[in-house]
Amino acid sequence: MTMQKAAPVPHHLEDTVATIAALHAAHDREAHALQKAVSRATGGIARPVTLILITTAIAVWVTLNLTLPKLGHAVFDPYPFSLLSTAVSTVGLYLAAMILITQRHDDEMATRREQITLELAILSEQKSAKIIALLEVSRRNDPNQGNYRDEVAEALAKPADAEVVLDAIRAAEKVEDGG
Repeated sequence: MTMQKAAPVPHHLEDTVATIAALHAAHDREAHALQKAVSRATGGIARPVTLILITTAIAVWVTLNLTLPKLGHAVFDPYPFSLLSTAVSTVGLYLAAMILITQRHDDEMATRREQITLELAILSEQKSAKIIALLEVSRRNDPNQGNYRDEVAEALAKPADAEVVLDAIRAAEKVEDGG
């Protein structure tokens, strides 16, 4: 079996990957030490083995508390297992808080990505409109081309107005909702 050499990565892709990596690194740098600790802990807990360990611990707890009296020993948490209920509730509360903290941190990153995507989409749209406008000027100035009016190209040569687009989306949503 022969190993194929990986094709070289174009510079613009390397730049893009580096930019994304820098965005993630900045987001991680800005996180507080407690945020990082909670994220690591949540990541460690969010594994299938955790479910197995929790199930095993509860089964051992219940089994011990039901078996110890039969062996002549005192139970540490008699039925209905109020200590177990308290422990599970407390751990559940902490886990819920940890998940929310981690989710908030992840949402901040997603918001940044969405903002960058939106800004780049608007910039790309403006650049495309400018390119079309320049092509139309070139076409009209070329004596070999007809001097006809291309209404579609003229419309595409104008950058989109975000408010007009938003109003169109709202109007379409009203039609869908029957309003």
